Amino acid sequence: MTELTRDVVIVGAGPAGLTAANELKKAGLSVAVLEARDRVGGRLWTDTIEGAMLEIGGQWVSPDQDALQETIAELGLETYDRYREGDSVYIGPDGVATRFTGEQFPVAPETERVIAEVTARLDAMVAEIDPDRPWEHENAAEWDTISWEAWLRGQTDDDEAVRNLAFPTGSAMLTKPAHAFSLLQSLLMAASAGSYSNLVDADFILDKRVVGGLQQVPLLLAERLGDDVLLGRPVRTLAWGDDGVTATTDAATVRARYALLAHAPILYSRIQFVPALPRRQHQLHQHLSMGFVIKVHAVYDRPFWREQGLSGTAFSPYELSHEAYDNTNHGDERGTLVGFVSDRNADDVFRLSAHERKARILDSLSHYYGPEARNPIVYYESDWGSEEWTRGAYAASFDLGGLARYGADLRTPVGPIHFACSDMAGAGYQHVDGAIRMGRFAAANIIGQARA
Repeated sequence: MTELTRDVVIVGAGPAGLTAANELKKAGLSVAVLEARDRVGGRLWTDTIEGAMLEIGGQWVSPDQDALQETIAELGLETYDRYREGDSVYIGPDGVATRFTGEQFPVAPETERVIAEVTARLDAMVAEIDPDRPWEHENAAEWDTISWEAWLRGQTDDDEAVRNLAFPTGSAMLTKPAHAFSLLQSLLMAASAGSYSNLVDADFILDKRVVGGLQQVPLLLAERLGDDVLLGRPVRTLAWGDDGVTATTDAATVRARYALLAHAPILYSRIQFVPALPRRQHQLHQHLSMGFVIKVHAVYDRPFWREQGLSGTAFSPYELSHEAYDNTNHGDERGTLVGFVSDRNADDVFRLSAHERKARILDSLSHYYGPEARNPIVYYESDWGSEEWTRGAYAASFDLGGLARYGADLRTPVGPIHFACSDMAGAGYQHVDGAIRMGRFAAANIIGQARA
């Protein structure tokens, strides 16, 4: 049994934990990072599958993500634009694929008007929300007791408009059915990106990628920490008190002045706390849950859709794959499409055999791109719901009423125990940018306490 003594023990070697560890070391504090997996990166994972480099986890960088962009630049990494030349494709309730350009879906004029009016209403509401403290808005309690779907249905009886308005924060981001989370939670999701309009704009949210994959960010951050990062060390017990903490794994014990839990909050229950966490935290964590989405990677001998004048960008609230994009790697002659199957649709296809699930998903992609989409040379499904140390995607969100009731306590330290991950970010919520922000925030708090 390895025994270590450090100033801070960090649980989780994702972007939040590794950012915090580097900040703490710069301030002269010693650290040990305990990671349950056999790799660093958390929900960032770039791997080679059948000869194709795939970003199994997070991958995109948007213009508002200052913390991530600063880190990418500081690590000497390069970015490139997502391919977006040509027409996008939209499939409406009639099942017909329609090509279009710009941000507006090719819907009936009345539906387009409703979408524009409700979007403007949402942008005005989002502008009043502080993403770091959405529960402080005067209408927070009210907005947190009505579901996102119920609010939208209260704005219009145009079903196509409702479906298109619902999916940016529902199927696409929180990856939950629109009836399962609140209007306030949806407004927070939008506020974290600057506006609801930003979330709707794929060219904004899915702007750039990192050459070689986004997992290089945690890999390079971990390199700087060297032997202070210990892999394959799930923490079983965390004893804590006024004199500090003791984190115990199957192969190591770390005694420290402070602990930072830098992983998804739904995994706190995997750790035995001695003594138990306060009642408030027990209740809070029972109102958080992960969404569920399958990220589908389909690699072809060439990006055939470009020959048709298509950008690869496709949307439909009526399709199994509700959105898809050109995900061709930098400098790769092959073409890659990435599609997403979310919430209840993801549940449904996992009741099928792997062969039938693949056929159904590729058939959905063929509705956007034509029959060639049914025959990739590499096919892979990112299923984070089955990951032992993640259990869903992309992040945890509150049930109805939970955000207004418990949100203010999400980042509040418990004695020497601090918390940081993308799930509790304001700006950059559920993105790598938010993880980096939370890593910096928690490190600053610990440094302040250590120097007090």
